[in-house]
Amino acid sequence: MSISTTRREAVKAVAVIALSLAVPVSAQAERKHRWAMYIDVSKCYGCYACVAACAAENNVPIGVFRTWIERHVTKGGTVIFVPKQCNHCENAPCVKACPTGATYKRTEDGLVLVNDDLCIGCGACIQACPYGARFFNPVKGVVDKCTFCEHRIYQGKLPACVETCPTGARVFGDLNDPESPVSQLVKKMPTSRLKEWTGAEPMIFYRDLPSEADL
Repeated sequence: MSISTTRREAVKAVAVIALSLAVPVSAQAERKHRWAMYIDVSKCYGCYACVAACAAENNVPIGVFRTWIERHVTKGGTVIFVPKQCNHCENAPCVKACPTGATYKRTEDGLVLVNDDLCIGCGACIQACPYGARFFNPVKGVVDKCTFCEHRIYQGKLPACVETCPTGARVFGDLNDPESPVSQLVKKMPTSRLKEWTGAEPMIFYRDLPSEADL
């Protein structure tokens, strides 16, 4: 076999591998779960129970937050409280921005997570997130954010913020299960998502969220 033939075969092999990696995750494997959250803004009165529960459950350092509550006054003078956190976007900008692959979208359930062993704390993902949902964890020395309490949901529990909400403003579940409460609510109720214009396709659906112009 000539050297030129060997080189052509090597180039061909690399091309095949590159094409396989370019295939969308949805085409490579059927997703088992599509975790999502439904938040009814009209039921949130800003008690911060979810914020405290999240901090306690996930050892969040003082001064930074995986979930938080924003108080807004609409143009009509109505005070509303809007819970926010990582949206676990279908088309997550943070994943594309990460130079080491530390931030990734998990194939089997679509959760956007951070591999602490690969994170170098460069902050590229923090800048890329359109929701301001990422922060540098000064204790761990890596980027941190909401994980939908993935360690809890695979034990049959709800995320801490959902479990502790006294008004039931948050509902969590699997959109792949048509009978789940979150699927029923997203299907039957008028909902909106934050900054849909970014194309990120967030997996948090809000009810009674004023238009961004009113916030």
